[in-house]
Amino acid sequence: MVFRNSLDGVVLYKQYVRSETNALYLAGIEEIRRRGIYIQGIVCDGRQGLFKLFYDVPIQMCQFHQIQIVQRYLTRKPKTQAAIELKRLTLQLTKQTEKEFTNALNTWYLQWKDYLNERSSSPLTGKTFYTHKRLRSAYSSLKRHLPYLFVFEQYKELMIPNTTNALEGLFANLKSKLRNHNGLSKEHKIKFIDGFFKA
Repeated sequence: MVFRNSLDGVVLYKQYVRSETNALYLAGIEEIRRRGIYIQGIVCDGRQGLFKLFYDVPIQMCQFHQIQIVQRYLTRKPKTQAAIELKRLTLQLTKQTEKEFTNALNTWYLQWKDYLNERSSSPLTGKTFYTHKRLRSAYSSLKRHLPYLFVFEQYKELMIPNTTNALEGLFANLKSKLRNHNGLSKEHKIKFIDGFFKA
């Protein structure tokens, strides 16, 4: 887990973990604060619960991760017109203002509301369910994260990035370098990573 200052690229804190949890994110932020560093904003990948966890600072949902979430639900080549249009709209996320994107999303919803709410029933049980569950999930994700997708725009003076791409690039660089040192033991790998991040 790596926490990085977006303004100068300095790694503020890192920790080796088996898997990411909200408790570990909170512990990382608390450790950074304990070191006397003032946190003026956070950019994250939209993990559930994080937004409530860091209620005291502006928190930006990575727009690129949001696009990926929608793409996972709709696939790379959606078949229905509603899904094609929602994917197209989502791909404009990084190029639009909050007002433009919100208006476009609301327009899409008004056009496809009835389709989105269509229900089917199971021939075995008779129970009904939403016919277009994945489309609903994609739309719900956008709607739920909307208050966090343009925080960078609301706090221009803080120069908050709209994505975690710089950090993702750092990890890509690390993975590439580790591939070149394939035979390293776990201990030497950790030393290599420590040197790479210098945190």
